Amino acid sequence: MNRTTIMLPSNLKLRAQVFASKKGISVGELIRESLEEKLLQAKSVDKSDPFFDDKHFFKGEIPRDLSVKHDEYLYDNLY
Repeated sequence: MNRTTIMLPSNLKLRAQVFASKKGISVGELIRESLEEKLLQAKSVDKSDPFFDDKHFFKGEIPRDLSVKHDEYLYDNLY
């Protein structure tokens, strides 16, 4: 294992310590379990980015405000 230092707000650290204690594990183990679970969830969702995905493209007339609102046109309908 590699040592990693993270910064936590006091309230979150206290809640993590209490939760880990009730579960009978260390805060480090709680963080590892939580991170693993989050990464597995993210992998199963795996939304593609239309900016890099050839399947998504704009159809129709090009809007005049495209250079200003490009994120809205690319991402608003995905999330």
